[in-house]
Amino acid sequence: MVNKNPRKVAIVEDDLDQRENYRDALEQSGYAVNTYPNRAEALQGMKDNMPDLAILDIMLENEMDGGFDLCRDLRALSPTLPIIFLTARDSDIDRVSGLRLDAWDYLTKPLNMQYLSVRINSLFRIVDSLNQTAEQGGAQDDLIVDQLSINEDSMTIKWRGEELSLTLTEFWLIESMARHPGHVKTYENMMQITRQSYVERNTINGYIRRIRNKFKEIDSDFKQIQTVFGVGYKWNSDS
Repeated sequence: MVNKNPRKVAIVEDDLDQRENYRDALEQSGYAVNTYPNRAEALQGMKDNMPDLAILDIMLENEMDGGFDLCRDLRALSPTLPIIFLTARDSDIDRVSGLRLDAWDYLTKPLNMQYLSVRINSLFRIVDSLNQTAEQGGAQDDLIVDQLSINEDSMTIKWRGEELSLTLTEFWLIESMARHPGHVKTYENMMQITRQSYVERNTINGYIRRIRNKFKEIDSDFKQIQTVFGVGYKWNSDS
């Protein structure tokens, strides 16, 4: 049976053979696929027809970090778009850089096409779960913890009345800590919260460092996020 409304997947890969292999594999899995060889064509194409998920190589034609730049562009267009990096660059520095850009996953070549399809399906289940929760809950009251205000419908967070500029992953991490003040969120808990398949402790530490800096831009005395050495982090409530 043909899916009348298939999910749209965009693939940005400068190697023609790999690009076509990915397209064939994902179309066989029931996805509607658009492919692009470079950053400029991909950005214009996705502005005109935003996909449900994007797969990006990092090195694109003559741009060594073209995929990273494209990820930033796409995040400005859609903060919640699931993005996967699929690349031959396998250094920890590149992995951390990709996840810091709020990619949902970082996969390295060569990659089994069946695994890619399964991983994409897994990310779409996360999207469906988030959407279902929002629909069932209807309009939600803000979660208020001291000077913190979290609106799950708009996925925004305010501190002392001023909205923070957050990525989706940063929102999830703050929300998970603030929902249970004083309770420790372990590194393992936080790795799961990011919805990413490759996360290390240093990645979580990097997220928390950037989150703290964003709070301190509003409030230089911000100290609510406490490090529990060797275990994880917790939100300290004033009350």
